[in-house]
Amino acid sequence: MRNSAPQLHPRRLLLCLDGVPHKLIEGERSRGLFDSFKSPARLLSPFPTMTNVALSAMLGATPPAGYESLYFDRKARELRGGISKYVGRRTPDKVPSSYMDELDYQEPLPFEFLIYVAPEKVWRADMQRFRERFKAAPQNRDYFAFLKATDGLLHAQGPKRLAVALESLDKILKEIRSYCGDETEIVMFSDHGMNLEENRRVPLASTLHRRGFKVVIPAFGLCSYAALYCDEDVIPEVARASAEVTGVDFAVYKDASEVVIESSRGQARIEYEAATDSYRYSIVSGDPLQLGAFPNTFATDAVWYERTAGHRYPNAVANVYKSLFTPRVKHTADVLISMNDGYYYGWTAFGRFVRLRATHGNALQSSSNAFLMSTHRNFPAFVRADDAKTLLRN
Repeated sequence: MRNSAPQLHPRRLLLCLDGVPHKLIEGERSRGLFDSFKSPARLLSPFPTMTNVALSAMLGATPPAGYESLYFDRKARELRGGISKYVGRRTPDKVPSSYMDELDYQEPLPFEFLIYVAPEKVWRADMQRFRERFKAAPQNRDYFAFLKATDGLLHAQGPKRLAVALESLDKILKEIRSYCGDETEIVMFSDHGMNLEENRRVPLASTLHRRGFKVVIPAFGLCSYAALYCDEDVIPEVARASAEVTGVDFAVYKDASEVVIESSRGQARIEYEAATDSYRYSIVSGDPLQLGAFPNTFATDAVWYERTAGHRYPNAVANVYKSLFTPRVKHTADVLISMNDGYYYGWTAFGRFVRLRATHGNALQSSSNAFLMSTHRNFPAFVRADDAKTLLRN
């Protein structure tokens, strides 16, 4: 960009990098990248740690229909969406949440799928296109861009290739600051984190079907969570059976006003008291969320947050409870599965041509810890997705 261009009004650039974990951005800063930014906060993504779930929460937008583009429609009792979403042009029925209406830049629709097939070409084209679009946009208003190719690079090629892309982005952002002036704030964040290891598929559907359970499990992206739909009377049995499958960390489901957590480590329940905005984590057997060190009494949401923001399961109690009792999606699962790092579930055909070097979706730190940082402001050490809108949009 040329310094000679007129500066009509300092503007703010809001830039989301899909799937870049806090740990990785800290590493890039340690080698000199993004040195004009303040220290990054850990932005805690909601479980399941998926893009549309996270961004609709972070931006206070409408919930998507499902956790991914392929989802189970409860009323129609059928799978909808999937690969057809990426064919043709971006029409209203292909916009999962109202946050996309706010975007000034996102990649062309077919690139959303191609980033996992040809990530190298897509990220180079994506960043160059973003640079040119920002340069051409009116200079008297804020600009909101979403770069999804970073997610594809991590999934398919791992952190070393992403590091090359981030070097290019760092140069673009320095150019933007030179062009727009230091008074222009850049706020950069991610929607979720990522476990940075190779992953293997969990035989979830085959195991449950072999045991005689009739379940629907949308299988699309190669992610470390799964959403199960089944008849109400078998939900507890399906959850217990799922927790026994190798690679599954825990399964959760509703029981009246409570959430039940099943895992190979035992069972626990989470209760919520609306009058005092308080939760209680009660162990039935074992300690699935590793919270047994805290008193078995009701404590306010603020207290639990202070206890668990940096926990193995960040914001553990509220995050797991809200995954079923907050409308994160329009078609909430009967059972939600969180897998261990190193495991995934998804579309078998997709897995045949993608060597999965990293993924996300579960409730562990690696996937939950996104990042948030600014060239002008210092943020708290931890920020919950539901609390992010005021920092991102104000």
